[in-house]
Amino acid sequence: MSITSPQTGGERKPSTRPATGAKPTTSGRPGRPAASGAGTPPVKARTDTSWGPILLFTTAGLVAVLIIAFAGYEVWQSGRGWQAKANGISGIVNYRSKVPADLTRVAKYGPVTYKQNPPVGGDHNPNWQRCLGDVYDKPIANEHAVASLELGAVWITYRPDLPAAQVATLAAKVTGNDFLFMSPYPGLDSPISLQAWGYQLKIKDAGDSRIDDFIKDLKENASMQQGGSCSSGTYITATGTVPHDLGSPAPTPSGAKPSGSVPAASATPSK
Repeated sequence: MSITSPQTGGERKPSTRPATGAKPTTSGRPGRPAASGAGTPPVKARTDTSWGPILLFTTAGLVAVLIIAFAGYEVWQSGRGWQAKANGISGIVNYRSKVPADLTRVAKYGPVTYKQNPPVGGDHNPNWQRCLGDVYDKPIANEHAVASLELGAVWITYRPDLPAAQVATLAAKVTGNDFLFMSPYPGLDSPISLQAWGYQLKIKDAGDSRIDDFIKDLKENASMQQGGSCSSGTYITATGTVPHDLGSPAPTPSGAKPSGSVPAASATPSK
């Protein structure tokens, strides 16, 4: 009978402890799985921008801003007086403020000397040049034209050598429109000159938009006789630079022939 000495643990099992200095391994050991894609940068999803709606709303916003701005401008314009509007026209000369002493208003017969050329006011003939949209093809007397300005008319003058197309453009603005009249003016220092009582604007071309501004702001507004009329009274339709002293107790100036008072219904303006 043999006696066997007891041994600790009986048959020795292989050690599962890592050898000194060895790196532990996860092989064969349950653990957390490695993260998928470890070390790979994240992929960003591509998003397509729809520019159509953005452009649509942006455009609509701009249009709305422009409409509001225009409406505000119109309100501001409507609140301004005609003098402020007239003074805002580029190139206009306001003789009412510049030399008011030149704008006397004595009605008298005979020739009158004016400091402005063409004149914009001052003493004048008692008989005015008819200003019912009349287009005169020959020069007229300053004295009658100034009497028309006093009533609130706008007088458009032009150099005789102005191209026919431009004369036609001016005539289209005048013809048939009350408180407007036009005539050639020899010696004019600008192709075209517009006059209202106390105001003058000299320009180069009949297509200039300032012509319409001048007419709109000053026609009738610049009148020194509110309620005056171009269509009744002792008006003149004859041309010629010597005043026609209709009704004058004094002799008619040499070379002048009085035109007589022409009833509005039968008067025929020069074309």
